[in-house]
Amino acid sequence: MSVKPKPLGPIPQGYETVNGELAIAGKTASALVEEAGGTPLFVYSRDRLTGRMAMLRDAMPERLGINYAVKANPFEPVLQHMAPLVDGFDIASGGELEILRAAGFDLSRVSFAGPGKRDAELEAAIAAGVTLNLESENEARRALAIADMLGTTPRLAIRVNPDFDMKGSGMKMGGGAKQFGVDAQRVPALGRELIAAGAGWRGLHIYTGSQALSAEAIIETQANVLTLADRIAVDIGEALPKLNMGGGFGIPYFHGDEELDVSAIGAALSDRFAELPESLENAHLCIELGRYLVGLAGVYLTRIVDRKDSHGETFLITDGGLHHQLAASGNFGTVIRRNYPVAIANRFSAPVDDMASVVGCLCTPLDRLADRAELPRAEVGDLVAVFCAGAYGATASPSAFLGQGPARETLA
Repeated sequence: MSVKPKPLGPIPQGYETVNGELAIAGKTASALVEEAGGTPLFVYSRDRLTGRMAMLRDAMPERLGINYAVKANPFEPVLQHMAPLVDGFDIASGGELEILRAAGFDLSRVSFAGPGKRDAELEAAIAAGVTLNLESENEARRALAIADMLGTTPRLAIRVNPDFDMKGSGMKMGGGAKQFGVDAQRVPALGRELIAAGAGWRGLHIYTGSQALSAEAIIETQANVLTLADRIAVDIGEALPKLNMGGGFGIPYFHGDEELDVSAIGAALSDRFAELPESLENAHLCIELGRYLVGLAGVYLTRIVDRKDSHGETFLITDGGLHHQLAASGNFGTVIRRNYPVAIANRFSAPVDDMASVVGCLCTPLDRLADRAELPRAEVGDLVAVFCAGAYGATASPSAFLGQGPARETLA
């Protein structure tokens, strides 16, 4: 029985071809690899980062703040490029706080969410003037005690676990029993406690899910978030100074995925903002996005070190793999493994005339970057490009596995 090919995900539009080769910022993949000193290599595009933000600003209401979620890509040149383009940064650990501190950023623009914050992390954040998105009553009381010890007023918000989730999201982070946030019905009492204690009250953070490609689902969720925030504010008895509405905007990774219609989301938000309740009239309203801002701006380049046949199938074995691109291997929340967009970088304009599986160098059958992909025929020494690699690659993959070490990174 013949083996059928498996479709590749869509390569983002607008990539250049120079002498038949993939090019980024006018430089061929081969030249970028040579400059960086070898493969594997993540290449992030300045122009794509800037263009993505400009497009999003144009689509969203002017009033809406846009924050960058550092966990998506904490590479310092990327952070430095994003700093003037976004309104703030969202972090999820004390380590990310130190990255921003070392980069010289204004830490008053930072908010810190995530369960299990250690006392040392709370202390560092409070001392730096970071807004803490509190995940439990216990965390709130620890924060108040630490602030009292420091003799300072902490900036505190509450992360809400809502009684709804985001339909179609890749990872659901709200609704039902969750380790994230305070259950919605308990938030008003905690809010009143924080205000009575003299904390710098910074409002609410409501994050429901990620990687949604349905504008309708995001519009419905944002409407639910605004309604819930109003109800909580009324129960607390004080208007909200800030509401972080979460994010969840997805990008097309797989065959059949389509780009999210952000213009529809922006239009719906504009209508809602025109009729805000009194509790939200003067609130700073923002969203936080990571993958959506940087995901399409990255390409992972890895070199073919062997080409082999097994039982009639061809395998292109590379010097990269899931230790840098866990998501592309299907081991980052994908139930059924599907192919990311992949190409032979130095044969970018060549016709498709071969079928091969692209695998990494790790001694595990999980290390697959593409299954039975239709590609130009590739040989040892050629470069494989994995697209949509700007988020959750270099730092969300097990780079220490089997002692392979991290990939190189560059901003082009």
